[in-house]
Order: sequence, then structure tokens, then C-alpha cells
Amino acid sequence: MRNKLARSRSDRKIAGVLGGLSHTIGISATILRVIFIVALIPTGFFPLAIVYALLTFVLPNEEDQINE
Repeated sequence: MRNKLARSRSDRKIAGVLGGLSHTIGISATILRVIFIVALIPTGFFPLAIVYALLTFVLPNEEDQINE
């Protein structure tokens, strides 16, 4: 079965979006967080911050997805 994108409960710093994305992609969460922080600067902060906020509300938690 393929891993579906969900917010991580164990690997979270703020909302678990990047932790869940790292589990789905298969890379280190730390590397993904560094890429996200570096990408915030040239994009003017708001586009990526808005996407992160939207994903916080749209993505289910890990446990919610396991129960389905």
C-alpha cells in the first residue's frame, strides 16, 4: 500500500506538515525543513507560509488516516 500524505504526530516542530511530507517522500525531515526555510526568503515569505497554513488544515493527522 502506498503512503498517503498526512501530518506527522511524532516528527513535528509546528504542525507536522513537513514531517509528514518527509515520510511520504522518503527524505530526512531536517533536510526538508532547511530547504523550506531557505525557500521562504526569496519567495517573500508569504506564498510558502500560506501553503503551509493551508496544508495544516487540509491534511489529516497520522492516526486519523490509520483508522480509515
